[in-house]
Amino acid sequence: MSEKVQVSALVGRTLAKLGVGHVFGVVGSGNFDVTNALIKEHVPYTAARHEGGAATMADAYSRMSGKVGVVTTHQGCGLSNAITGIGEAAKSRTPLIVLTADTQGAAVRSNFKIDQDALVRSVGAVAERIHSPETAITDTVRAFRTAVNERRTVVLSLPLDVQGALAADLVEAIEVQEPARIRPDSGSVEELVALISQARRPVFVAGRGGRGARDNILALARHAGALVATSAVASGLFNGDTHNLGISGGFSSPLTAELISGADLIVGWGCTLNMWTMRHGRLISPGTKVVQVDVEDASLGANRPIALGVLGDSALTADDALNALLRVQPDPAEKYRTEQNALAIKQGSRWRDVETPDLSTATSIDPRVISKELDSILPSERIVAVDSGNFMGYPSQYLAGPDEFGFCFTQAFQAIGLGLYTAVGAAVARPERLPVLGAGDGGFLMGINELETAVRLKLPLVCIVYNDAAYGAEVHHFAEHHGPEDLESVQFPETDIAAIARGYGADGVTVRTLEDLQHVRDWVSVYRDGRQDRPLVIDAKIASDAGSWWLAEAFQGH
Repeated sequence: MSEKVQVSALVGRTLAKLGVGHVFGVVGSGNFDVTNALIKEHVPYTAARHEGGAATMADAYSRMSGKVGVVTTHQGCGLSNAITGIGEAAKSRTPLIVLTADTQGAAVRSNFKIDQDALVRSVGAVAERIHSPETAITDTVRAFRTAVNERRTVVLSLPLDVQGALAADLVEAIEVQEPARIRPDSGSVEELVALISQARRPVFVAGRGGRGARDNILALARHAGALVATSAVASGLFNGDTHNLGISGGFSSPLTAELISGADLIVGWGCTLNMWTMRHGRLISPGTKVVQVDVEDASLGANRPIALGVLGDSALTADDALNALLRVQPDPAEKYRTEQNALAIKQGSRWRDVETPDLSTATSIDPRVISKELDSILPSERIVAVDSGNFMGYPSQYLAGPDEFGFCFTQAFQAIGLGLYTAVGAAVARPERLPVLGAGDGGFLMGINELETAVRLKLPLVCIVYNDAAYGAEVHHFAEHHGPEDLESVQFPETDIAAIARGYGADGVTVRTLEDLQHVRDWVSVYRDGRQDRPLVIDAKIASDAGSWWLAEAFQGH
């Protein structure tokens, strides 16, 4: 007969055997036992200072590591504290397990009692629970399979009375198959190849669903004569290709936008081609045919009319399309992949290569100037995390990452304040890379409690705070039609963020001119020697850009 153990231990052991990679959380009485069960099974644990921070750390970890992250929270208020991070993960379709306690069924008057299932469903997550001691292992496996196979954020509730009960330890018998990859229908592949053959200026745009299919998509693009680009979340995927346009959408350089809008065929690979990626459709010229390749039928044509939807895995679809194209077109076609376009892309596909006026003053620095200089100072083997706000295009376009795991963009929910959490989670996922955060002063101060976590973990994290003493997006959006007195609600006195950072135990420097970056160079020198063990916060007092180009795109339709 199998030994009987507490359900909390069974859940922890089950998740460990299934292969979860890291746990982030804030421990209270409700999740104390299950968190310790995971730790005893040698799943690494990071204690956050707030459940919202823990949720986004786990989200970023999952995106950058390829493993399933876990968030652990107390019942009721612990879960509600995490809900914004859970909403971001759910909207981004991050495979994630949120392990939360829940009140006993009979505790109808408990102060902790809320309708947890309804709460998590309201932000797009999947609600699961441990129903009984007898079903504990099965319930946990089902939650894990849903997270991995359906790419969903799953909230697994553990009622206190159930997790404290005893059940048979049958964890060793667990077997979970790898999720099957969807091969496209041959007829759809033939239609795709026909459209590619007819096109003169094809452009392939890959989203998160195209990650893992880089070589397959590139092989087809090179034979088809197509330029390649990505959505923001897949930035870096095609680095190194001579005809890589970079990010498609609001962050596009003028040249990138021109070449994409000049396409007569756009193929989205695991990319929903939403309003951000296609600039509300303005990157699609009249008469341009649009194709989507995705593993979810509901995504096909969800954001715009398409000429063809192909249900299939991006890598398998690209392989099948290339094989079919070779039969009708044995030799590669030049089409859009001309030497002239390659040279133009090399010289102007990134904003850092575009000449812009220097807006710096005696007391503030142009955000483009400091971003360009930091791109040169900081080691290239980096992982860049970006918060939300008026500043966000600067780190997104000026700070290059080495590949698709060099950029972590938690922006599906458009919540400010997630950037520092994102940077910590990404740093844990990729410890061999220098973590770099781009944040505004509003978002950074909103989430600054997790700077202590970064200090405690001894992370060599570079935080670039684009400090305009305001919620800049709102200032620039409303300034045209409102007087200065109306903008006081989104403007603040100058804050010495560098001093605050030093109070947390980080290094801090205020930057108003390029000369002030010498402190950053010194910090990087220690990092290169392998001796840097604390974060650096750069309080960049930036000059006003009168509203960024991506901000104008963002507010279209709002």
